[in-house]
Amino acid sequence: MNYELVVGLETHVELLTKTKIFCSCKNSFGDEPNTNCCPVCIGLPGTLPKLNREVVNFAIKAGLALNCTINLNSRMDRKNYVYPDLSKAYQISQFYSPICTNGYLELSSGKKIRIHQIHMEEDAGKLVHKSGDVYVDYNRGGVPLLEIVTEPDISSSEEAREYIEKLQMIMRYIGVSDCKMQEGSMRCDVNVSVRPAGSRTFGTRTEIKNMNSVTFMTKAIDYEFKRHIAIIESGEKVVQQTLRYIEETNSTQSMRSKEDAQDYRYFPDPDLVNVSLEKSYVNRIQDELPELPESRFKKYTEVFGIPENDAMLIVKYKNVSDFFEQSSINLKNPKMISNFIIGQIFRNIETESDREKFDILITPKQLNKLAILIEEGKLNMNLAKKTLTKMLETGKGIEEFVSESDMKGLSDEEIEKLCDDAIKSNESAVKDYLDGKEKALKAILGFVMRQTRGKGDPLKIEQKIIEKIKND
Repeated sequence: MNYELVVGLETHVELLTKTKIFCSCKNSFGDEPNTNCCPVCIGLPGTLPKLNREVVNFAIKAGLALNCTINLNSRMDRKNYVYPDLSKAYQISQFYSPICTNGYLELSSGKKIRIHQIHMEEDAGKLVHKSGDVYVDYNRGGVPLLEIVTEPDISSSEEAREYIEKLQMIMRYIGVSDCKMQEGSMRCDVNVSVRPAGSRTFGTRTEIKNMNSVTFMTKAIDYEFKRHIAIIESGEKVVQQTLRYIEETNSTQSMRSKEDAQDYRYFPDPDLVNVSLEKSYVNRIQDELPELPESRFKKYTEVFGIPENDAMLIVKYKNVSDFFEQSSINLKNPKMISNFIIGQIFRNIETESDREKFDILITPKQLNKLAILIEEGKLNMNLAKKTLTKMLETGKGIEEFVSESDMKGLSDEEIEKLCDDAIKSNESAVKDYLDGKEKALKAILGFVMRQTRGKGDPLKIEQKIIEKIKND
């Protein structure tokens, strides 16, 4: 029998607010344990939470970017469970009336992964295992989260990968999160089930908790798919449970039986007022959103004529895309800028995090000026590349490395004379070229370029040499 995979994702995205969701404690990663917490975020009796307005703004931004309906009235609820990293034995979340519903994220295939809801909630603390003991760090407790919940629309591990990578890119573009999975600011709970191909009835699901690597997430999905099939074909039943992924063995391990919503005994939080929004407020946030990666990709490929692979590399990193846009102003051929970025600048920026930062010494205005000089015919590409290398090393502008005489170019008469001299001085190379040895032409061209110190246009000079050889 053939089976099909059914996956739904619950993605937790930590927000880049300065303070936590319900108190004024600093929202900062990597600080000394238990230095960013107070009676409110650890839930001491008698304390009252107050919702951070910026968390609401970020939730609206995320919802709009994911094509959601923004609910003008929503509220916070208590999700009750007991675990050492949750000091007050409940988490403030949203269940009955989330802030965003009914959105979607479109994959490259055109398939739309439906977003069931986006809701605001607080993060729990962190358990630290050390020398056989377990410690609790409450710095993370109360850090604001968005939980983005899909419908069970994902049919393969590769679709899950693309969904997460696109979601990560969108969240970074709109500035709500850095989505650093290695730091836990983006984590996924993966719900997996299996059913006979063509069936509309869902199988029993298992949930793999807290995946913080796209690679391990795809491996875990593939493993669970095979495990479910093996259980079904052996005549047994899949048990609904919560699992952890074991990287060393590429397998999953049971943590506990899988909870349902009723197990958490949700009820409206009595300490927090409802969230009421004006439509004009939502519209203002909509107007402030940047152009999203999908739109930029379409513009780069269809309008600028940039190859899809190159366009994706530019779009992938918001700072790179912003730099590209600013560097391309008033250019006839923006592809020149993408070539410089991918061919020269990326050569010295290898890691994903460094490309995300894109902290380089030159400004978009400096690169734009270089490109304009090329388009005006005042600078040939060879000299431009050498100049750009020096600019990137020093942060200085083009005028520091290229003189007025370098930008004057060569007259047609000068090119004629230089080509004549090159042909006379390289008779053996001319003969080899006429005998069919194409590489011999490079020796003649190199002679001219040395005479001009790289100032001439190699393509134009090469064409002139060929013309002269064939006419002689």
